[in-house]
This record gives sequence, C-alpha cells and structure tokens, in this order.
Amino acid sequence: MRALIVEDEILASEELNYLIQEHSQIEVVDRLEDGLDVLKFLQEQEVDVIFLDINIPSLDGMMLAHHIGKFATKPYIVFTTAYKEHAAEAFELEAFDYILKPYDEKRIAAMLHKLELAFKRDHTPVEQRVDDGLAPLADGPSVQGELLRERDINSHTDRRINLLRNDNIIVTDTADIYYAEAQEKVTKVYTKNGEFTMPVSISDFHSRLPQDTFFRCHRSYVVNLSQIREIVPWFNNTYLLRLRDLEAEVPVSRGKVKEFRQLMRI
Repeated sequence: MRALIVEDEILASEELNYLIQEHSQIEVVDRLEDGLDVLKFLQEQEVDVIFLDINIPSLDGMMLAHHIGKFATKPYIVFTTAYKEHAAEAFELEAFDYILKPYDEKRIAAMLHKLELAFKRDHTPVEQRVDDGLAPLADGPSVQGELLRERDINSHTDRRINLLRNDNIIVTDTADIYYAEAQEKVTKVYTKNGEFTMPVSISDFHSRLPQDTFFRCHRSYVVNLSQIREIVPWFNNTYLLRLRDLEAEVPVSRGKVKEFRQLMRI
C-alpha cells in the first residue's frame, strides 16, 4: 500500500510516520502540510490511503476529503486530529477511521492492521478469497457465505459500513447488523458487537445498507432478513420478528406485510 501523510505539525508527522513503519507494511511515499499541495500531488500520483489532519493550511482536511470523495478511484481516508467534534462529519464522508491525538500506539497498530486487511480484501478477486483464507473484517459469517452474498451484490450496495462509537469510526460488516430503530433524530443500530447511535435518519441509514438483505419493515425499523430466527403472528395479521442472539422483537407494520411475505415466501 502507498500512503500519504498530510500533517502540518512536524513532530506529529514524524511520530505517525514512525508508527506506520513499525506496525505495517505500508509505504509512506510523501508527507505534505498544505491542502492545495495535496490536490496537486494527487493529480500526478495515486495513493491507497491518506492520513489526513483536519487543521491544515489553505484547504482544511474536511474540505479536502470532500474533493477526494469525487475522485473516480478513491483512497481510504484516515483522519488524524485533536478535535472530537468532527467525528460525525467524518462518518458522512465514509472515512475509514478517525484517530485522535495524542496518538495511542495500540490504537494506531489496530487501525493499521484493519486497514491492510481491508485493502487486501478489496483488491482480491472474490473467487480467490477462500483459497487465500481472507475472512470478513469483523467477526461474522463464514468466508463461503460471504462470497455467496457478494456474488448477489448490486452496484449501489456495500458489505461494510462505518458506525460511530464515542469518537471512533468502527468499520463493520453489514452481516453483523441485526436491526436499526429510529429514535427522534438519530438511528439506533444493534449489532453482534454492541449498540451504536448514528446521527442520521433511518431512511438515510437504510439507503447505505445492502438492499437485498435489509428490509424497512416498519416506519421506525429496518431489519436484517438473514438474522431472523422466528416470525410470530401478531394482531391485524401483522408479525413480530425475533432475531438471533437478541431478546428484542421487531414489528412488521400492516403496510409492509404483503412485501414481507413475498420476501420470506410465506
């Protein structure tokens, strides 16, 4: 992997460069301080990941990330910053991770390991993944099951999603999501690795999920169809859904019953 460090503090740049060399096989091809210089650099060279500070001269890191997001080939973005308040915006930009200063070496090492796995996964043909033993990023279903699902993927879906916990962006396999619930202006997301609160509407969140797997079963609920273990008849010919490993029950609204029956072949 080729990396670019964008950081205007020399000591922070040197520290991050050292940690990358110590804990990964990633090659740092350059270190820049100015946002406009980064855009010029990217017009001539490609990198696989950019470690991007937010508070940089000429063009701040968030604005720079917006520009990079329009590239045909997008590098991973890892924000490196002392500011917690930008985590939600980083999520909207689909950043790979959000690292707070001062750097924690274990946190950096874990992020780099996850980054290298993601790069290998994204650049390995589906047919080779079983032979390579390349598993999903998070604890989840078997590789074979993952490959079968990927063969059915449509062009506008992804099998990973960024979830927010505190000030960290957690890259999560969508297969690990059980359901999501609208709560006022946020969406609660329930996964096998815990609960997350997302600063988006449930409609927005649903649009980011694989549409062949996740069903809007109610105006306030989205459910992972592959995680349903029991369908319980409820009043007015509707249903309650019981999910694997959870005690919660998810309702199917009356207006969604017909579509749900067709999807579940009942």
